[in-house]
Amino acid sequence: MRKNGAMRTGLVAMVCGAVAVTLSACGGPQGGGGGEVKGHAGARGGAARTSAPAVDPTRIPDVGDRLQGKIPSDSRQVLAVYGEGKDSADSTAVLYTKSGTTWEKTRSWAAHNGKKGWTTDHHEGDKRSPVGVYTLSDAGGVLADPGARMPYTQSETFQAPHYWAKSHWHDFDYVIAIDYNRLKGNPPDDPTRPWGDDKGGGIWLHMDHGSGTSACVSLPKPAMEYLLRNLDPEQHPVVLMGDKADLKA
Repeated sequence: MRKNGAMRTGLVAMVCGAVAVTLSACGGPQGGGGGEVKGHAGARGGAARTSAPAVDPTRIPDVGDRLQGKIPSDSRQVLAVYGEGKDSADSTAVLYTKSGTTWEKTRSWAAHNGKKGWTTDHHEGDKRSPVGVYTLSDAGGVLADPGARMPYTQSETFQAPHYWAKSHWHDFDYVIAIDYNRLKGNPPDDPTRPWGDDKGGGIWLHMDHGSGTSACVSLPKPAMEYLLRNLDPEQHPVVLMGDKADLKA
């Protein structure tokens, strides 16, 4: 367990895209293959038949060239978060693991993203999750390390304030930092923002409370436990996330 003694006194964090003195509330796929194949009409002029589009196992499904090309060549674990729509807070998270040159679907879970949806130009307080590909390197939470492979910081400073709705109290029992505008190698709640505060930060994978977040991606507790125990720094894990239209662009 990584020690957290060097952290400053009090709750100072930027969580789910909000800059605050205390932890801020989180409540409140590149193209999967070739085109359509048309069958030939029969000798008697029968109607042409079509087949389903081919699936390319060397690519993450339903993700276009722009984002597919941003997956690091050494990455063998991709958590793809498929948002239902540009302005939707509902999404599906799918973990893909690479075997040889083939991406294999491992697990999937219902998830939530920013309460106002997604953006390709995230800014502080816009309540939208940033579209893109980001590394995953540091974890932590209120609860003890469940057997995480990546560095894990346990601290009460992750505790959501109890003046929040009770449904949010366990949001940060487990968190995994999404490496957007942060310093890798530091605890998830380190407030440093290399790109400046206006670009937001403190964007995490964390526990789900049943609705949209301020910019984070939230998943059920079993999903967070599975990811913590299986995302391996030696496999260079990344999260690839966005609404379905932007993912395919």
